[in-house]
Amino acid sequence: MRATTIHAPFDMRVEDVPDPVVQEATDVVVRVVRACICGSDLWAYRGESARKPGQRIGHEFLGIVEETGADVRGFARGDLVVAPFVWSDGTCDYCAEGLQTSCPNGGFWGSVGSDGGQGEAVRVPFADGTLVKLPADAASDDHLLTALLALSDVMGTGHHAALGAGVREGVTVAVVGDGAVGLCGVLAARRLGAERIIALGRHTARTDIARAFGATDVVAERGEAAEAAVRELTGGHGAHAVIEAVGTEQSMRTAVNITRDGGSVGYVGVPHGSHTGLDLSVMFDRNIALRGGVAPVRAYIPELLPDVLDGTIDPSPVFDLTVGLDGVPGGYKAMDERTALKVLVTP
Repeated sequence: MRATTIHAPFDMRVEDVPDPVVQEATDVVVRVVRACICGSDLWAYRGESARKPGQRIGHEFLGIVEETGADVRGFARGDLVVAPFVWSDGTCDYCAEGLQTSCPNGGFWGSVGSDGGQGEAVRVPFADGTLVKLPADAASDDHLLTALLALSDVMGTGHHAALGAGVREGVTVAVVGDGAVGLCGVLAARRLGAERIIALGRHTARTDIARAFGATDVVAERGEAAEAAVRELTGGHGAHAVIEAVGTEQSMRTAVNITRDGGSVGYVGVPHGSHTGLDLSVMFDRNIALRGGVAPVRAYIPELLPDVLDGTIDPSPVFDLTVGLDGVPGGYKAMDERTALKVLVTP
């Protein structure tokens, strides 16, 4: 089969690799129908996250089950399935608690020795604990397939941030970051009943999506100017719930500084850089809580799936460029240069 591999910074290739096969009785092989490039993939692309030459890449995909291991009970050949961005056994204490990202037998797609989602097929370990079955008729609905793909990461991650921030009916929410996760955070906040949603972002194409997703206000400034703007919009108090979806020192500092006393920050931006931007004394004095981390999207897919299927939420607009497998290297370039928000891949 053909799959995307990374060889060095800015050196992405689509190459012939061995076809995936069932290796364990709990495996399935999935033919990829939809995949995408994540903003976090760019850290490897830029050389800021180490990869071995030739390593696979991509952690968001959905597709058709082609082969099943002898012990697989929940899936059969021909099933349409979506994969969360990690695999998990579904039987450990962490999985039972809904924290599949801490499963001791779990792992990330594209890690050394595993298949990546940006290819023609993927071997899925622990299929019964990992995959979620989708309605068969969704396979013929291109728009719905694209919306469902967001459940593999960005929609669930935005939801995780909203929960960490304590979003509930009637509160004011601020979202730091106008990438796909931040935009899905806006969508999640609206779904959870936020009364006011302030999106921080400078790119009109992205803030237009934020408004469509439910943002009531947009703040284009950054740093101290952004903090002042949010406080002006909130009577000087700040937001009850703040979603941090970037992961830099500046973004975390902004998030804390625009949080209302007694509020919470839900952080899901993958941390990068040498500092956190956190001043614990400020958080202590103002009773600000911090919750978040890597999102256990497998726990959220069953909750979010019905709302995607009936159109209550539609995260598909975050995908603004579509490429075939040969176009994946160009897709990375487009996202790195910010000419694309999130690239959809149709192998």
